[in-house]
Amino acid sequence: MAASGPTKIAWKLQEFVAHAGNVTCLVLGKSSGRLLATGGEDCRVNLWSVSKPNCIMSLTGHNTPVECIEFKDSEELVVAGSQSGSLRIWDLEAAKILRTLSGHKANVCSLDFHPFGEFVASGSMDTNVKGHKNAVRSLRFSPDGRWIAAGGDDSTVKLWDLSAAKILTEFTDHTGPVNTVEFHPNEYLLASGSSDRTIKFWDLEKFKMVSCTEVESTPVRCILFNPDGCCLYSGSQESLHVYGWEPPRCFDVLPVNWGRAADLAIFSNQLIGASFSQVTVSTFVVDLNRVKKTGSIVQGIVEDEKLFNLPVTKGAALRRNYERPLTTSSRPQSKVKEEPESEGRIPSGEEEKDDKESTAEIRNPEEYKEIFQPHDAIARTPPRRTDPFPAPPEDDTISVKEAEKVTPPTEMHSPAVKRLQPDQLNFFPAAASTPINRPEAPIIPIAKNEPIGLKVADFLPPHNNKLAELNDEDAVIQIRKGHDTMCAVLTSRFKNLDTVRAVWTTGDVKTSIDSAVTMNDLAVIVDILNIINLKPALWKLDLCPSIIPQIDKLLQSKYESYVQTGCTSLKLILQRFGPLIADNLITPPSIGVDITREERHQKCKLCYKQLKNLLPILQSKAGLSGRQGSAFRELQLLMAAFE
Repeated sequence: MAASGPTKIAWKLQEFVAHAGNVTCLVLGKSSGRLLATGGEDCRVNLWSVSKPNCIMSLTGHNTPVECIEFKDSEELVVAGSQSGSLRIWDLEAAKILRTLSGHKANVCSLDFHPFGEFVASGSMDTNVKGHKNAVRSLRFSPDGRWIAAGGDDSTVKLWDLSAAKILTEFTDHTGPVNTVEFHPNEYLLASGSSDRTIKFWDLEKFKMVSCTEVESTPVRCILFNPDGCCLYSGSQESLHVYGWEPPRCFDVLPVNWGRAADLAIFSNQLIGASFSQVTVSTFVVDLNRVKKTGSIVQGIVEDEKLFNLPVTKGAALRRNYERPLTTSSRPQSKVKEEPESEGRIPSGEEEKDDKESTAEIRNPEEYKEIFQPHDAIARTPPRRTDPFPAPPEDDTISVKEAEKVTPPTEMHSPAVKRLQPDQLNFFPAAASTPINRPEAPIIPIAKNEPIGLKVADFLPPHNNKLAELNDEDAVIQIRKGHDTMCAVLTSRFKNLDTVRAVWTTGDVKTSIDSAVTMNDLAVIVDILNIINLKPALWKLDLCPSIIPQIDKLLQSKYESYVQTGCTSLKLILQRFGPLIADNLITPPSIGVDITREERHQKCKLCYKQLKNLLPILQSKAGLSGRQGSAFRELQLLMAAFE
């Protein structure tokens, strides 16, 4: 009997050595979410089950390292491109090579199968697909198969109409190489992720940008729309971001210890992620049932709390959907054949030699038969498993001794789920489904339907059955007891804000902030920060030493609005000044006298010390659920630059 208790939102599924040389690329099967293909410097393509460390099949034939791989939607075919520019397509059910294609003059960097026709698109460092000025890093066919999008190192996204064989448009808003492009599953919408650390969304009817996410802490390498199109997932460095686009917003941020995610897939409402480092490959699972996909805004600055209550606009009302052609069969072999002689193409001697040397070595016959040769003739391959991967319990919810009492050793040390120890993790563990009891003050939410802390009984004398009815005059006296105190508080706050405003009109923001700090009134600090947060250009390094200690107080406040303002301000500080502070800490002292540089260095040292003091607060609140937990987890990721 397994131990019961809270389970993780995200966990490592498996880690294994994939190749004799370094792993160069990998791809997940999007149809099943259970199949993984890896390419390596050993010139092999290896196939794996994402939950098991045993290689199912090893495909050989390439003479140079494999640079990219892609499955066909049915997962019956796989194509791999090499450093020499050649492509090879294997039939996984027949365990043999179908075609060897050549034509590129340099590394093949990107591949994609047409969703219906028997075509494969390839992009290379020789700039083909035609039109790019540098390497083509990502290719995607549209869901209806009529268009193809390509992103490249020239920072552009190009869109082709295949029926007219021409470029429809070119998007040039990115400022860094475009690493990934993805079509919305239903709408005429395209998303692109770039090394400029942003994701941009493009309307494919008007051919213009819809929105852009805030700058992430690392380049965007892989993105994936939810199957119903409600949100977009971004596999960032050690984290998963969940985005909306109209308006631009981040619904959730989860720490996932996958390093640099290489690919994402979704099945059984679980997100499967894979990453690689040197010779090892790691797979991870995120439970999407516990991830926010709509609703509250996490990213950006909120000008009006009414934004939280805006209805979600249906995509179909904004732009039209793709029209997919009718298909009668998912089997590709009726059209894809082995080097047909009728094409009139005479392969070179080198290609003939390569074809003869190409093999599909079955390493695990049982797994191979189960996945690629099912006994049921009408079953799709790989078989569609509906059972999600089981989530391991939270490490801190049950002791080892307690687990040993209720869990047999074979279940406790199952190789299918390997968990890192807490000292190996770089981030605070993901939140549990059942929060850990902590002695925290109750949080007063931003929106309440009744007055905060006001009860009718507080304004009336203690209840006594023998007490006569209270007359009107006595009732008014009781009600007015706290009125004078409240008037005094509001009058004092008004005077403080008027003083700050008078200083502000002189143009000296730093002095106005300092005057507000000396008033020792967090309400005034919140009002000022809300104004500065709306105009990020007002932020200067000089303000940080005065504001960070106030943010410390705001993050520990019982008022949700105070906490939200503190999170927004801290996020702006880390995004605008984090790299500057980190650089100044490692830069050696200059030769000679440079007063300006020395002052900047001292401010950065002070800010670094103050920011480090915030770490315990961020760690203690990163496990919260909802909007607050997401905000604290994102701040924790931004603080990783100071680790």
